[in-house]
Parts: sequence; structure tokens; C-alpha cells
Amino acid sequence: MPLLPPVRRAACAIAMLAMVSAHAQTPTRSDATDAALPAVAVKAPHHGDVLFHVFQGKSFSALSALMVSQHFARLAPHDDEAEVLRGGLLLSYGLHEEAREVFARLIESQAPLRVRDRAWFFLARLQQQRGHLVEAESSLTRIGSPLVGALEDEHQLLRAQLRLAQGDAAGAATVLEALADPKAPRKPAPAALMLARFNLAVALLRQGAGQPEHEATVRGTALLEQVGATPSADEEQRAIRDRANVALGFAALQSRKPREARAALQRVRLEGAQSNKALLGHGWAASELNDPQLALVAWTELASRDLTDAAVLEAQIAVPYAMSEIGAYAQALDRYRLAVAQFAREHQALVESIAAIRSGALVQALVENNPDDDNAADAGLAAFARIDRLPSMPHSSHLRPLLADHPFQETYKHLRDLRFLAVQLGGWQDKLGTYGAMLEERRAAFAVRLPKVRESAGAVNLPALDSRRAALAAELAEAERQADGVALADAAEQALLERLRRSRSVLAAAATAPSDAGLAPAEVAQLAERLRRAEGALTWQLAQRAPERGWSVKKGLRDSARELDEARTRDAALLRAQAEEPARHERFAARIAALGERIRALQPQVAALEAESGQTLAALAVAELQGQQERLRVYTAQAQLAIAQILDRAQLAQRSERLTGTPR
Repeated sequence: MPLLPPVRRAACAIAMLAMVSAHAQTPTRSDATDAALPAVAVKAPHHGDVLFHVFQGKSFSALSALMVSQHFARLAPHDDEAEVLRGGLLLSYGLHEEAREVFARLIESQAPLRVRDRAWFFLARLQQQRGHLVEAESSLTRIGSPLVGALEDEHQLLRAQLRLAQGDAAGAATVLEALADPKAPRKPAPAALMLARFNLAVALLRQGAGQPEHEATVRGTALLEQVGATPSADEEQRAIRDRANVALGFAALQSRKPREARAALQRVRLEGAQSNKALLGHGWAASELNDPQLALVAWTELASRDLTDAAVLEAQIAVPYAMSEIGAYAQALDRYRLAVAQFAREHQALVESIAAIRSGALVQALVENNPDDDNAADAGLAAFARIDRLPSMPHSSHLRPLLADHPFQETYKHLRDLRFLAVQLGGWQDKLGTYGAMLEERRAAFAVRLPKVRESAGAVNLPALDSRRAALAAELAEAERQADGVALADAAEQALLERLRRSRSVLAAAATAPSDAGLAPAEVAQLAERLRRAEGALTWQLAQRAPERGWSVKKGLRDSARELDEARTRDAALLRAQAEEPARHERFAARIAALGERIRALQPQVAALEAESGQTLAALAVAELQGQQERLRVYTAQAQLAIAQILDRAQLAQRSERLTGTPR
């Protein structure tokens, strides 16, 4: 039957799709800021605060806190790491030029080599994911020495992927051969080694494309066989093994080696990302081996799966083809008709999906199902924001292949960033209103308090107090010069000295008075001696206490001098505030007004870009669904042609029977 060639072409197209997409992404942590998180102790609290936001997945908050702390120079000794972190956060928002300036400054400032190399690697990785291949290659050339640990594996894999993407299969093979060399001094991680061998096989097969006997083709096939037969310990390795077996199987089909193809495709898991392609290829391998019944088993299982997959669509016409091969024409005719009906229903569903997308339902549903607040949209950093759930809209399963597509994910990431920024701008605008109200309150409070402060400041005579302190200091200096302890006597001692002076005057008067009117001379002499001794004891005590009291007085003078200086400083600050505070209020008001204008100017720009991103998402989705419609038209035409052929064959059989009179 003539149905085989077009279906064979579709199978080859799927094979080429598997080969083109074979160079898988590097198995890395989806975190651009890993470049800035070396294993060091956090010594600056503000740096720890920034890292807290990073590990919470709040990249916008982390970037804001980081830039504020950098402005106030409070991140030492983590300045270099913080700057690399800022570059990574800028990259996470797609600000490549700004991030490049950050990394260029790090190089110019002679930052540590490990910081520079990690920065360039992560810059290259994000540039490659965003399709800037030449820039990514340029960034990788800036890396001066091998990276630490698994990062070096990722570095080499990224180099190979870039060369494959630019068509340099030989250059990619050179890089991957060095990485996959079992004699290399450093062994990559098992998953990285497996991926390196897989990508190396793809590079070699591209070198020998169309030449089965070419040395590169033979080596590539052997490597795929090795990867496809490798026991896998985790899901990542199993996925690589499945892809290798699918690529190997379809390459064998193209080389007309159905047995080898079937052996490779049988190693693919029945449930996995590559299972549909494997079932389709397994059926064609069985058909090539003239075993349509075995082909029917694989294709029947495949035909029961989700119709949004191209391989499942092809199975709808491959099943009746196998039935016709074994002579079950009636069943084949029914299945062809069923396939046409299914294709028609699917086409109508696609029409409805396209209409819903054009009405804006897709963007709205994506936003509702995948929140973009600071706690959710930034999770894992904005550069790697993913669509986690299908949108709630008619026939959303049609979009499953598209939602996993990198350009669609990138456009959706831009939309999320813009929506998040719009929310932030609205919040900042509200805060500016609050700041304006706070400023007015401050102005009013300043106007009320200023007269009271002026009055209280005028009640203190600072020059007089300063003169009094200077006089006391002079007295202390004179007392120390004359070693006069009496000058440092306290109130009780001053009272005793006064009593001694009065007693001395009384005794002097008693000594000059007539003897019959007062004390006897002997008594006066005795009292004078006692008075002399008391005065001497007091003088001795004052001399003993003089150093301590002198120190206390000096301390008091120093404290008073400091307090007078502080009072003068406060007085000067008050005078400055009287002159400067109104101007400061005006500057704050002008800044608030300018920021308000800036926000009002940015909001329509963000809204326009958001609408443009939504339109781009819708256009990508419509283009994908229109491609599915085109496939359905092709498969419908093939099914209708097969129906016509079966009916023609039946009519010919009936005519032959009438002419010969014998059943056929």
C-alpha cells in the first residue's frame, strides 16, 4: 500500500527531532546566584540578611537589600562575593548588560580569580539559555583556570553545547572526548560523564551525517550503544539512557537496520518522556522485519495515549496500516474512519483553543495558576521561573508541549517579571504617599517645637558657666602650686577651720584681758596648746586628702568641660537646624515628587511591555496549535487516501468476483 512512504517520512522527522534536541541541558542547579555563594563564614550581618532573602527565593528583596547595603558600605569583607551575587541577581532578571558591567568591574578591580571565573561561567550559562551563543562563547573564554568540583564538568559540557549549537560538531567532539576520557586525571560525576558521552555521540553522528561507514558515525553509534546499555541509578541518568536508545534506534532505522533498531528501542522505558517515540520506532522496526502483528502491539499501545503528542497522532493511522498488512481490511477501514473522526474532533478542539488564546484566556489562566508574588514567582530565582501547572482553559492539554518549550518559558518569565514589577511600582507609589504625609507631620512638629527649644536653650548661660569653670580650674591650679590642702576642704572641714579661727580669737582676747577678769595665763597657754594640736591634726588630714580630692576636682572639671562642649554642639546643631531643616524638608518633598513622577512614567511602560509579552505568548501558542492543525490535515489526508485505497480494492475484488463467478 502507498501509505508507507509518508508515514516513514514522519518517523524520520521524529528521529531528526530526537537528534537535534539530543544535546541536553547541563545538569546544573537552577540558581544563577550559586556564582556568588562560596563556602565561607558570613562575617557581615547585612550580607547574611541578603543571603537569607536569596535562600528564601526572594530575589527582588535580596537585590534591593544588597544594593542598599552596598551604598552604605556595610558588606565588608564580602564585597567581592556580594558584587558577584548582585551580577547573578541582575542576570536573573535578564539585565545582561548591567551584569556584564558588574563582572567587568570585578575584573578591573583585581577580584580573586575564583570569583571572576565563577562569574563568567554563570554569565555564559544564562546567555546560552537565552540564545546569546556568541556572547556565551566569549564569556567562557574569560575563564582562566579550572572551576571547582562539579562546576568544571558543567563548564566543559556548556562549551560543547555551544559548539554543537553553532554547528561545530568537530569542536564539540574534541571538548567532550577530553571530558569522557577514562584516563583523565579527574573523574566527572556519573550523570555528567553519561551526558558527556551522549553529547559526544551526537557530535560524532553529525560529523558523519549521511555516511554510515564514516569513522565518526561508527564511533558515535558505539557511544550511543554504550550509553544506552549503561545501568542508571537515578531519574536523570535513566532519562539520558532513554534518549540515547531512541536516537540509536532511529539512526538504525534510517540505515535500514531494523533488528538493531528494535534492540535499542526495547531498552526504553514504557513510561517516560521518550516512550512514545520508542513505541512508534519499535512498530516501524517490526514492520521492516515483516512482522506487522508485533508492530500492531506497539502501535495499539501508543494509539491509546494522549493525542497531543505527534507520535500518538501518527499511531492512529499506523494501527490500521498494520491491520491492512495482515489482511484485516474491514478492521483497518474502521480504524481509518475512527482516526478521521478523531482528527476532526481534535481539529475542532484546536480551533476552540486558538479562539480562547486569542481572547486572552491563556495569559489570564497562566497567571492565575502560577502566582507571581514575591514568595512564589521568585522561587528558584526569576531567571528559572517555571510554569508548574497547566492553565485552566478548554483543551489545555494541547499546550503541554509548548509549555515545556524554552522560548515560551522565557517569554512567560518576562511576563512574570513585568507583573511583579507593576505590583512593586504600585506599592512604591502608595509608600510615597505615606512618606509625603510623614513629611508634613514632621514639618508641623518642627514648627511647634522650635520655639520651645529656643526658649529652653536661652535659659542656660553657657558663657557664664564656662567662665565659672575656668575660675575653678585656676583656683585648683593655685592650690596645687602652694600645696594648699585647705583649699580642697569640704563643708564640715571648713566649719571646723572656722571654729578654730574663732577659738584662736577668743584665746587671744583672753590673753590680753586682766587676770582678775578672765582665765589664768597658765590655763590660756594650756588651751592654746590644745588648739594648736587640733589645728595641726586637721591640717595634716587635709594634706593627706588633697591628692584624692584634687583628682576628683579635675575629673569634675573634665566632665563639665565635656558637657559644656556637648551643650555648645547641641546649641550649634539647633542653630543649624533652624536654618537647614526647612531646606531639608524641601529636598525630601522634591525627591518624593520626583520619584512619584518617575513611577507614574514607568507604570504605562511596564503595562505596555506586559501586554506585549502577553501577545507574544499568545502568538507562540497559536503558532504551535496551528502546527498541530497542519499535522492533523496531513494525517487526515493520509487516512482518507488509505480509506479510498481499501474501498477501491474491495470494489475491484467484487468486480472480479462477478466477472469470474468465483469468490476471491
